[in-house]
Amino acid sequence: MIVEEVHDDSLELVAQVDHEIQESFATAFRDVASQFERLVKELFPGGEGRLVLTDPANPLEAGIEIEASPGRKRVKRISLLSGGERSLAALAFLFAIFTARPSPFYLMDEVEPALDDINLHRFLRLVAGFGREAQVMIVTHQKRTMEIASMMYGVSLNKDGTTKILCQRLEHPDDLAPEGPEEGSAPERVDVPETEPVG
Repeated sequence: MIVEEVHDDSLELVAQVDHEIQESFATAFRDVASQFERLVKELFPGGEGRLVLTDPANPLEAGIEIEASPGRKRVKRISLLSGGERSLAALAFLFAIFTARPSPFYLMDEVEPALDDINLHRFLRLVAGFGREAQVMIVTHQKRTMEIASMMYGVSLNKDGTTKILCQRLEHPDDLAPEGPEEGSAPERVDVPETEPVG
């Protein structure tokens, strides 16, 4: 009798947890989907996008399909988009999550190499907006991405094989196409504490 009661209690607890997880997921999915639709319109002027559950009746087991139609294109599946458009759609999804569930700090690694000049400009505008509310760190080799940074970090390889961390504070107007420093002025260099050499 005791075993049956424990069994029933366990099933009830599992059902309650599943219900709470489904509610939490449904709320998060709605928030992210709403932000994704907004961001696709911002990144692809005239475009549309949405997130779709493959099995709405069973959300915890379902997959999520990303649909995006940039501009006048009629395609919806991101697999049919160009490489740059797929990257921008993926970034819209990533930033939709960031917007729906904000954080004080974001770290991205080489997310923009596939973007052409126009799409890169749209991406950087989006990053600049996030940078007003949070700290954004991007690992990049893209010069235009570096130009909007307020601080740059780099690693220098010495002749003896050791590395040194460098840090440079950048001062420029609050836009995406910063002009060069005024004549006679130079960006402020920030010293980074010495670290153990890396072989």
